[in-house]
Amino acid sequence: MITLDRVTKRYSNDSVAVAELSFTVPDGELCVLVGPSGCGKTTTLRMINRLIEPSGGRILIDGTDVLKIDPVQLRRSIGYVIQQGGLFPHRRVADNVATVPRLLGWDRGRVDARVRELLELVELDPDQYGRRFPHELSGGERQRVGVARALGGDPPVLLMDEPFGAVDPITRQRLQQQFIDLQAELKKTIVFVTHDIEEATKLGDRIAVLSKGGVLEQYDTPSEVLGRPATVFVADFVGADRGVRRLAVTCIEPDDLFRPPQVTADLSMLDVRAAVGGADSRWAVVVDEQTHLKGWVDLDPSLTGSVEDNLVPFDVQVPVGTSLRAAFGEMLQHDVRWIPVVDGDRYLGVLTPNRLHAAMRRSVGGRAVEA
Repeated sequence: MITLDRVTKRYSNDSVAVAELSFTVPDGELCVLVGPSGCGKTTTLRMINRLIEPSGGRILIDGTDVLKIDPVQLRRSIGYVIQQGGLFPHRRVADNVATVPRLLGWDRGRVDARVRELLELVELDPDQYGRRFPHELSGGERQRVGVARALGGDPPVLLMDEPFGAVDPITRQRLQQQFIDLQAELKKTIVFVTHDIEEATKLGDRIAVLSKGGVLEQYDTPSEVLGRPATVFVADFVGADRGVRRLAVTCIEPDDLFRPPQVTADLSMLDVRAAVGGADSRWAVVVDEQTHLKGWVDLDPSLTGSVEDNLVPFDVQVPVGTSLRAAFGEMLQHDVRWIPVVDGDRYLGVLTPNRLHAAMRRSVGGRAVEA
């Protein structure tokens, strides 16, 4: 856990870069510092590992004041990633990744094993990339090596200063997703700096929005920052399209779903209409006895024969936990007004436009709406 308690940074000309900043990053969470240029994001990050010394306040890592730790030992215990990875240009990839383990005095066998493990973790073949120099890598590859190096000594804390800011948009999106997957596995405590609110909401468990002078305007989850901006500054910073951005940080939950009638394929259409006659739906979902999804059937009175004869397969389905943005994208892509949601191979319900809206309201404590 990282705790900042009224942390302040003043310079000799009495300018204040950070003003009594306080927040806590729980274990295993990723906190994003976001705000305009000059708001103290990088200064705050560098005070955590004492690359910049604070003028006042306390910074605690797992309850220990960083000012009471030797700065060299502190930095070896904290991973640090900057743009382009900050690699040593004269050292090969394997030597870059091995930097901290060697400083910690690990034996050669342990170091070599750790280097291979980390390069594989960031999806770089150790045999192919280990002997290359940084200039022989693409921007995305250098960034992944930078992450691997930061993880060298298996630190509990990572500091990341706009690590994906210097790569093209497509590579950036790919790196972001790889990092999300990596964090889901490693559960490091991370402080991440960016100026991009979309990146902040995509990656962060919590977001600290800073204004000039390191003033904390809001510290909350992405859905709260987008759905309930605490100040006019936050509302202006996250933008007028913050409602659309909330789609990407709100995931489908079972309670969000509409549940039309369920039938099995062996019934006749006459029996189905009799069984669901009171239901407020013009169609029914077809499942088997284990609630595996088979398709859907129209309840139009003109249809005859069996459900099997009139069965329409679904073009697409999404798993529970999918973001509303991804689900909405699938609805648009396949030109459908509702989409089935599954848990593994078990059908749960359908997401409709009204239920999507209800999920958006639910994400910030709003009142539900009808299906």
